[in-house]
Amino acid sequence: MKVLHLWKSDSAQYGGGGAVSMYRLHSGLRTSGIDSNILCERKTTDSPYVHTIASTPGLTLLDKLLKQVTSRLGLNDVHRLSSFKINQHQAYIDADILHFHGIHGGFINYLALPSLTANKPAVFSLCDMWAMTGHCGFSFDCDRWKTGCGKCPYPNTRPAIKRDATHLEWRLKDWIYNHSNLSIISKSSWLTALAKQSLLNRFPIYQIANGIDTTIYQPLDREQCRLELEIPLDKKVLMFSAVELNDFRKGADLLLKALQNLPVSLKAETVLLTFGKAGEEIAKDVEMQTYDLGYISDEQQKAIAYCAADLFLFPTRAETFGNVALESIACGTPVVSFKVGGVGDHVRHDITGYLATPEDYQDFSYGIVQLLEDDNFRTSLSQQCREVAVREYSLELCVQQHAELYSRLLQN
Repeated sequence: MKVLHLWKSDSAQYGGGGAVSMYRLHSGLRTSGIDSNILCERKTTDSPYVHTIASTPGLTLLDKLLKQVTSRLGLNDVHRLSSFKINQHQAYIDADILHFHGIHGGFINYLALPSLTANKPAVFSLCDMWAMTGHCGFSFDCDRWKTGCGKCPYPNTRPAIKRDATHLEWRLKDWIYNHSNLSIISKSSWLTALAKQSLLNRFPIYQIANGIDTTIYQPLDREQCRLELEIPLDKKVLMFSAVELNDFRKGADLLLKALQNLPVSLKAETVLLTFGKAGEEIAKDVEMQTYDLGYISDEQQKAIAYCAADLFLFPTRAETFGNVALESIACGTPVVSFKVGGVGDHVRHDITGYLATPEDYQDFSYGIVQLLEDDNFRTSLSQQCREVAVREYSLELCVQQHAELYSRLLQN
């Protein structure tokens, strides 16, 4: 069985959480003896099993000219004429089954799906709602995607559009799905429910959560981790992934309000530990001592950071799954988040963390206070975090579920 994964990059730097999930699955499949390869636009590793679509990343001149026209029309992702040549790539030719980990963001022209899936079974892992909407990755409170979109209330939601052609894009997706050979993988119960109400409901829909290497992400000695990161031993430590502070969906504004709302006495004995590209930026507005670790690519170092913290803060407004929350949970560090999207599958209220009412920063702040001030309760949550991660989200289980699905599709 030869599996080919397709996404825009093999690293989080260019491919976000989708790249992280894909590469973990790819590595797990190879470890289990399955011939797994990746076809992407930007290759950052030296792995011989990662291949690039073109000799140089980026758009061709013809793609660029076409994009100028299609973007003005309000259509994203249909400018990549080169997508129709993917089936000429040797990695594609050799594959028995295709696994798309997302195709938007300028990676693949979705109009090429019928030709790419004509002779090979394919699975499509949903990394957001894009596959079922007229343009957006997350629809928030809008449900027009159920009936055909049009009159979009959120044209600036990623991927943004210059003109409202959402009804046309929805119809185009409806057409290509009618001519494509796909099976859908949803990563959370929330997204599964949405997919079953959408134009994707013509396909079989399987729910398989992301997996994590629980031998890397595991509880480590907290004092030793803090010493290594030069964090005070006598302070409470809150941790936050400061990746995109200007992204409304990520909720940095809600986090800032929640931290400012903490009791003065608690802030005096607490520090904020950040990692990501925007850690220094948030430190300017937070009324507490901060330690910024910068961008961390090494997973062992990330595990040390999670283990140095008492709580991980995940203030997202909309989320398919939440890899960073799972990483924290696997390290035994409870998570404070909002009850939105797929977060609740693994961030379970009073079991692995605290789920606040959506948009209620005061409730989020209350959750921080409750868990920080009750050491015994936090210790109990920490133990349950580890149990949930090992039992339900191990990479081995994720690989097994995917391998079984691949085999089933190939037999059919």
